[in-house]
Amino acid sequence: MASHNQEHLSTEIVNRGIADSGPYAGSLSFSVRVRRGLPDFLNSVNLKYVKLGYGYLISHGFYFLTAPVVLVIFGAQIGKLTWDDFCLKCDLMNALFMMGLLSLILYIHLDLKPRSTYLVDFACYRPPDELKTSKEKFIELARKSGNFDDVAIEFQQRVLKNSGIGDETYLPTGIFHAGHRRTLKDGREEAAMVMFGAVNELLAATKIKIKDIRILIVNCGMLNTTPSLSAMLVNHFKLGHYVQSFNLGGMGCAAGVIAIDLARDLLNAYRGSYALVVSTEAVSYSWYSGKDIHMLLPNCFFRMGAAAMLLSNCHLDRWRSKYELKQLVRTHKGMDNRSFKSILLKEDGEGKQGLSVSKDVVEVGSHALKDNITTLGPLVLPFSEQLHFFTTLLFHNSKPYIPNYKLAFEHVCILATSKQVLDEIQKNLKLTEEYMEASRRTLERFGNTSSSSIWYELSYLEANRRVKRGDRIWQIAFGSGFKCNSVVWKALRNVGMPKHSPWFEN
Repeated sequence: MASHNQEHLSTEIVNRGIADSGPYAGSLSFSVRVRRGLPDFLNSVNLKYVKLGYGYLISHGFYFLTAPVVLVIFGAQIGKLTWDDFCLKCDLMNALFMMGLLSLILYIHLDLKPRSTYLVDFACYRPPDELKTSKEKFIELARKSGNFDDVAIEFQQRVLKNSGIGDETYLPTGIFHAGHRRTLKDGREEAAMVMFGAVNELLAATKIKIKDIRILIVNCGMLNTTPSLSAMLVNHFKLGHYVQSFNLGGMGCAAGVIAIDLARDLLNAYRGSYALVVSTEAVSYSWYSGKDIHMLLPNCFFRMGAAAMLLSNCHLDRWRSKYELKQLVRTHKGMDNRSFKSILLKEDGEGKQGLSVSKDVVEVGSHALKDNITTLGPLVLPFSEQLHFFTTLLFHNSKPYIPNYKLAFEHVCILATSKQVLDEIQKNLKLTEEYMEASRRTLERFGNTSSSSIWYELSYLEANRRVKRGDRIWQIAFGSGFKCNSVVWKALRNVGMPKHSPWFEN
């Protein structure tokens, strides 16, 4: 038990400069900084989540195993009858009955069969160039604003230097005004800009008619207004009175995958319709202008952005869709107090509101990721890897087999949180630089755009013509709560270079 709870620490030698006093005055001094790191979670697989993964596999596969058997048996019995036997032994009423029974079986088969969910297309918004904010400009504006003391400025400068964020990310300029106070007006204006921009690009790419959209889902972690963000979209694009509208708030960066899960369920209830999903975050409403170090981290990473996705489960839409949803696994660790409080919206001592990020967030996030991929493994790994998994589960080996997740996916899109987190995930999952490229380039170019980040990463793969027919794409997102969610897509065709992309210069 002691080894199971053992903390994983990393050390860093810090140059403290020349000592001014003491026995070592005039000499260089160093100190060792100890910090928590991600545990080697692939070597501590929790078999509870392996069982959960196999439970999903069995429950989803039951229909596909039984329905074909019933159809084969029924077909074999019908095949024993010759045409003469059928004509002699069956009158017209019996023939009609047999045809009706066969039609009923086919109808039940098609109706009960889980429908595939297709991603017709998606679009990511790129803000105007005048909102580009380099790291140097960020510090300069923060200093001029007078909202931060020297300690806060130095902290943000140090974080930005090692963040992996580049010099072309986007921020609303109003947040740097002296005495900045977040207002609903600023939040609504920013949300309208990015959401309407993403949806406009999606509608132009798909040529879909507004009246065909029957389901609308919007997710935004911080900004929750009345009327809601989803109502803003309904009003702006004049969606019909019949639209089923949903607004997900306070669920963090992992809410984009939750929105996809909700859209899949709703499409099964409203078949033959389209679902529009919009994922965004309002930076101007989450900006913190105080002095608490733990609440300054989001300032350094979060940037403007939004993504819009069009989904369908109509069989006829398969030919025009880019991807098919294969697996979706959600993991929630909210029952644990450390996980629940690791990312918290609160007020500091001066009454200024912002997101507080606990020092435990990396550790609790790693445990959520471990449980999520352990559940996902049986659903996506090749048979040879699953055989090792199943053998370990059956015989309770002391050292479980560590699967090779690179055999299950051609591309991986990890939420672009920070360089440190991406480095640790790459090391623990033993991913190559090629697998990490989309996440790193997105972090550098756009920063952390919250729940839309994984879509900017997929857009990067498309812009570089990386996605081929049959490729499997794994999107991983983390969020407050603490949550870790995974979604797996399969490319239905070779995805060529899109006409419009946030990665293309205008």
